[in-house]
Amino acid sequence: MRWKKALFAAGNLSGWHLNDGDESELIQGIVKFISTQLSRTPLHVADYPVGIDSQVVKLRGMLNLESTDDVLMMGLWGQGGIGKTTLAKAIYNDIFRLFEGSSFLAHVRENSKGYEDLVALQEILLNDILLPEKRLEVSNVDGGKKLIQQRLGRKRVLVVLDDVDCLRQLGALAGKDKWFGDGSRIIVTTRDSHMLTSHEIYRDRVYEVTTMNDGEAHELLSKHAFPPHQKLKIRTDLVNGVLNHAKGLPLALEVLGSFLHNRGEAEWDSTLRRLSKFPNKTINDVLKISYIGLEEDHKEIFLHIACFFKGWEIGHIYKVLNSCDFKATIGVKVLYERSLIKIESRTLQMHDLIQSMGMDIAKQKCDDLRRQSRLWLYEDVVDILSSNMGDCDVKAIVLNPPEPVKISVNGDAFTKLRRLTLLILRNVSFQGPICLPNEIRWLEWPDAPQFPEFASGPKKLVSLDLRNGTVTIVPKSLDVSIYVHRPFYYPLHLHVYAYYVYSYTEGVVFLCFRKPLLCFLSY
Repeated sequence: MRWKKALFAAGNLSGWHLNDGDESELIQGIVKFISTQLSRTPLHVADYPVGIDSQVVKLRGMLNLESTDDVLMMGLWGQGGIGKTTLAKAIYNDIFRLFEGSSFLAHVRENSKGYEDLVALQEILLNDILLPEKRLEVSNVDGGKKLIQQRLGRKRVLVVLDDVDCLRQLGALAGKDKWFGDGSRIIVTTRDSHMLTSHEIYRDRVYEVTTMNDGEAHELLSKHAFPPHQKLKIRTDLVNGVLNHAKGLPLALEVLGSFLHNRGEAEWDSTLRRLSKFPNKTINDVLKISYIGLEEDHKEIFLHIACFFKGWEIGHIYKVLNSCDFKATIGVKVLYERSLIKIESRTLQMHDLIQSMGMDIAKQKCDDLRRQSRLWLYEDVVDILSSNMGDCDVKAIVLNPPEPVKISVNGDAFTKLRRLTLLILRNVSFQGPICLPNEIRWLEWPDAPQFPEFASGPKKLVSLDLRNGTVTIVPKSLDVSIYVHRPFYYPLHLHVYAYYVYSYTEGVVFLCFRKPLLCFLSY
């Protein structure tokens, strides 16, 4: 009965029909086909695939491999260096033999910069899956699209498109699910979630690749830095320092672990000190790819956030950026989609290494302190205010030292910063009154001991926040109106559009400028 059942099952398998042909030729054809199929070898995933297996299990569930009724496209999304490609290789190895054909197209972004490059990728896709005796050639992108539909439209295939960064690439390689046979699975890795949505790969089919947990991060670092034969012992605080710097980013753990391999404690300590001032170039270059792909105004928003606003409340950031003529709503959204920032509990967060990359870009734009557009370090601000450098290009200053500091500079030190539009001073006071340039749009100075003076001429101030300060007199040079309402025990918060000549009585003040003004003043 077991023989009978096995023969019945064998008879129902699809195969080759001999008919009246030559049996030896058929056998040679079968052997050649099987040899070709066996040549589809797995990909190298990683030297130490830590934490990969559990994610592969999750991805198998999302891919719904049991269903052969439709074509499913899914995305792997996350920041640079977080392990998207490694995970894509692992899931590919796990399931590619379940399909009639498969193709893993690596480095799509890098390999499709020109028109001919896309044609080459289309050829690779077709030849990987069909394994033809003679290599197929594609003459142009549109022809390649048609050929993919014709040759793969009835095949159940697995296609992985790695590191895709624009719709043009997706449109040429996997434009529609109908290009492939029922049961096919298309996996796209990218840093841009909006590109997936635009291609109708929605959130329930997007797997967000996140940083490693503490245990996985420690294991991966140890694999690279401490092979089994190594006898060196490194202090726990130094190991923890590297882990804290990497913040669970696999690329950083691998690069730093390999660099520190077989090095002593003195070298570990020196490396950590250097990393606090100079980002690792290999890691930085990978992270910078996301920045390079941004529009110019979105680059400016990113640099503002990296230099100033990490950990701040998102609503407040919108107001500050909008006051400086940035389109904050769409700009912040794009940065989120590009995996450069996160929004957690209404605060804006970014990975420490991405922030470090942004600060490095801001500094590298010009070695001359006068030519830098952003200042956030106390020493740099003091240097620029204390020196006689002439006009400067500084457009934004945000100082937020952990302890209160007092800066001793000339009262007109800020006037040489003629392009300054954003000034936020927290835990900062000055010795004597200061005079500010008229270009300032947003002035935020909690606990201000005195009201700042402004240079003569039209003012561009849009928002003024002097909450909790001891301001009682507003200078006449501001051309403002002062209004009284008693009693008043909380900060005033209102939009004002009017313009009046200076007048006052006692009590609480609000300011009316020529432009809309968001004003916070306590009595």
